[in-house]
Amino acid sequence: MSDNFQLNFSLKGFTSILIGAYLFIAGYLLEAILNNGTPLETLSPKAKEICTITIVFAFFLLASFTLFYMGKRNASQLKINLWNDKTKAAVKKYSSVSAVILISLIVLMNLELTNYLAPTFLVFYGTLLFLFKHKERKNLLVLSGLSLLLAIMCFLIPTYWSSSLSILGIAHVAYGVVIKE
Repeated sequence: MSDNFQLNFSLKGFTSILIGAYLFIAGYLLEAILNNGTPLETLSPKAKEICTITIVFAFFLLASFTLFYMGKRNASQLKINLWNDKTKAAVKKYSSVSAVILISLIVLMNLELTNYLAPTFLVFYGTLLFLFKHKERKNLLVLSGLSLLLAIMCFLIPTYWSSSLSILGIAHVAYGVVIKE
């Protein structure tokens, strides 16, 4: 059985560009909802919370569907199996880390520790990228390290969260442009 894990579910090319765009848009929408200088400031705190959870969940859903769809497209173009033992293990790892991220963000939100939402997301996201690096793709370490560096910046400067998400989104787009499929 061939090792097609690197061909399926990779962050190269258009996949990384889309995920970076999703992250950038999600960060912009979150900033628009939570910023008091916009017309959305009239929303109730409960409505803001629901919108925030919806945006974060939509980001994870879109990113997951993008990874799956592009992996399926690559597998069908190369006429190889989409699922093997390594891809199944990777999907389990991705699902479990994504669930931990979402649950931890919801718990932090319920505890009203909103200053720790972005750094927590960035630490877990950097960890997720680190888990999926390969010997051939050491460039993912740059995105992982950037995510962890931005998390440290968000811990030190809590108002830096929006810029951090924008920087990470732009870095994903740049990674997709440079590392082509």
